[in-house]
Amino acid sequence: MQKIITLFVLIFLSIPVFSQETLEEVKVVKKRKGIQKSYTVTGNTTLITSKELLKAACCNLAESFETNPSIDVNFSDALTGTKQIKMLGLTSPYLMITEENIPSVRGASQAYGLSFTPGTWVESIQITKGAGSVINGYESISGQINTELLKPLNDIPFFLNAYGSTDSRFELNTHFNTKISDKWSSSLFLHGNARVAKLDMNDDGFLDNPLAKQINILNRYQYYNAEKGLVSFINFRYMNDKKQTGELNFNPERDRGKTNYWGSEINTERLDVSTKIGYVFKDMPYQSIGFQNAFNSHDQQSYFGLNQYNIKQSSYYSNLIFNSIISNTMNKFATGLNFTYDKYQEFVNVNDYSRIDNSVGAFFEYTYDNEDDFSIILGGRIDNHNRLGTFLTPRLHVRYNPWEKGVLRFSAGRGKRSANIFAENQPLFASSRTFDVLDTNGKIYGLNPEIAWNYGLSFAQKFSLFGKSADVGFDFYRTDFQNQVVVDVMQSPQQVLFYNLNGKSVANSLQLEFNYEIFNHLNLRSAYKFYDVKTDYLSGNYQKPLQAKHRFFGNLEYETFVGENGKQWKFDYTFNLIGQQQLPNTAANPINDRLPEFSPSYSLMNAQITRTFSPTFEMYIGGENIGNYTQEKAIIGSENPFGSTFDASIVYAPVFGQMYYAGLRFKIK
Repeated sequence: MQKIITLFVLIFLSIPVFSQETLEEVKVVKKRKGIQKSYTVTGNTTLITSKELLKAACCNLAESFETNPSIDVNFSDALTGTKQIKMLGLTSPYLMITEENIPSVRGASQAYGLSFTPGTWVESIQITKGAGSVINGYESISGQINTELLKPLNDIPFFLNAYGSTDSRFELNTHFNTKISDKWSSSLFLHGNARVAKLDMNDDGFLDNPLAKQINILNRYQYYNAEKGLVSFINFRYMNDKKQTGELNFNPERDRGKTNYWGSEINTERLDVSTKIGYVFKDMPYQSIGFQNAFNSHDQQSYFGLNQYNIKQSSYYSNLIFNSIISNTMNKFATGLNFTYDKYQEFVNVNDYSRIDNSVGAFFEYTYDNEDDFSIILGGRIDNHNRLGTFLTPRLHVRYNPWEKGVLRFSAGRGKRSANIFAENQPLFASSRTFDVLDTNGKIYGLNPEIAWNYGLSFAQKFSLFGKSADVGFDFYRTDFQNQVVVDVMQSPQQVLFYNLNGKSVANSLQLEFNYEIFNHLNLRSAYKFYDVKTDYLSGNYQKPLQAKHRFFGNLEYETFVGENGKQWKFDYTFNLIGQQQLPNTAANPINDRLPEFSPSYSLMNAQITRTFSPTFEMYIGGENIGNYTQEKAIIGSENPFGSTFDASIVYAPVFGQMYYAGLRFKIK
């Protein structure tokens, strides 16, 4: 409140004195950017606002990173059409993915979990590169993605979003918000999507995208009492997702478990219940306590041709956090306890890999911030896990502002995690490969836990260029694995091997960024990314398969001035250049079923036009992969899907081709 009052005072003092006849109206307008970066926050964090999410279709969380250079979006296989994300050259299992700081996409949900959060539910996304905070756990290695959902207290009474695309995908989102009392508010989010037509644009006899149906319901309650310093959230959520893919003529009622036609079904049912309560001490506003609890049940029943894969994960998570200061507000700390319980009922064909994991941990994080040019966060935690043992997790983040509008950051930290080898590599079931675990002495599938150190250095600078605002930046991160569960597809096209790292595995990531306001309302965002991700395999040292070494990103956005009754045009264009990618070894296959050692480079272009007719109604049209680039051979051995060379998992580029969409958004405020 004091900052707001100060702002109004400054605005008032800056207004020249005019006579009553000449002074009619004064407007102070500040344009909020879709992607925001702070020069005073200690960690290397990017905030994606709801404004940025509206620049693309963003049907779900996996598709919400198309206009952001920090995250790379890839397709996982040629059948499910699911998009996977990578950061610092590493796949999403090495990220801590949270929803309002409660772990969300983990374990059984790693392959498809990002597609289970509709984009319209999201208020903002925070992306932190490098080792995350110890408050959220020990599993983060390459970074953290935290999603904030719309809050009932601030939400509008009604929202409607309808969407349809040329790949026969249709979606409907409705939000209802009710103020129950002066302290209680509630929101009901309803989401449904379906893909209803069979499409085979590359004429290989297989669906380019799965037939799909999803129902997703979220009911949120928020309690807020400013006088007592209390805030609380209660969430109930149910999701049912069904996918069918495979050959065009596949009929699950007739062909399931048979070799008439190759097909796959992935049916997932999920239930989530979570609560959060926070209390700020009335006489000590710098002191607070928070308590988080979450229960979820994730049940996936699936098969891929003749490969059966079923997994059910029942989880409970609890986190108690206490925040206060030491002597003064420049010295802050957070400490607490958390507990995690995971029951896995996992079956791969006839093999039972069920297990129970549980851990209890304590953390302490100290923050020094002189509120000027220097801050440091030093954190540590100790955990006891029934399979990983007792271990320490140190984390460090440092910020220094050497001069005005410039910031230098450094981070270092250790992460440890259990690799869920089957859940995280489900695309490989869509192949004729056999799954072989070579090590047997570990406690997770016979393997040891993954342990890695991450180090990072970044610099960002704002400046003026030709009278317009600009900024440049770079960051370099290195992830050094002490142990890694190696997923080896370089040994043989008929096998996938899992074993503990014997040698070196490193991921080096360099990003150079330049952003510029070309003229009023026209902004350029650009980045070059270099990835050196190499692992020692049984057959030698290779780049990580399906990871481009070079990537270039460019985004142009333009908005017209807001006219009468809120009318406005918005234009957005995104360009990606993806370099060569190491492909899995297919040399032992017959000539017709071989792929080259590296994929060709290619480019992707997406665009969207939005027309706002009023503050409550807008329509949009857009296109993805406008250049119509497609992978020449997306499925190896498609003519004999039950043969020894069949593989639908080697996907480095789009399969469907051009896709266009249209939609509308309507609000009642």
